[in-house]
Amino acid sequence: MAWAPFLVIALAAVASAVGVVLRRNPLHAALYLVTNLFCVAVLYLLQRAEFLALAQVIVYAGAIMLLIPGRTETGPDPLRAARRLAVPVAGAFGLALVLVAARTGGSGAAPGPVGVAALGRLLFTDYLFPFEVTSVLLLAALVGALVLAKRTPS
Repeated sequence: MAWAPFLVIALAAVASAVGVVLRRNPLHAALYLVTNLFCVAVLYLLQRAEFLALAQVIVYAGAIMLLIPGRTETGPDPLRAARRLAVPVAGAFGLALVLVAARTGGSGAAPGPVGVAALGRLLFTDYLFPFEVTSVLLLAALVGALVLAKRTPS
């Protein structure tokens, strides 16, 4: 792994994690959390774990972005901090993609058992029981969150 991209992304991840903890405004903390999750996805890309990087962005960062309220609920411009962070994070993500493509493009070796097909095969054969237990736990957490979020009529 190249040290320079790793150090830059790791520093951005630590800085955004500190921003999550130190911000009093929940909207700003959520934006820093999205930045942190993107940095973790880039670190996954640097380790050639493309599926994990994609799942990280789609599931975690996407879910948090759906929870962030729009302009009508928060005032004039709630996403100003996100716009300031979007270009550096997107640049780091692109740099990681270029580095991974450059590293895998000229190797000439046949790919090993990696990728989504191998992951799916392992997930539904060797790790079927932990997968099902995790799905039941996530379902229970979803039901619990819905029960807690249910408002009583006034």
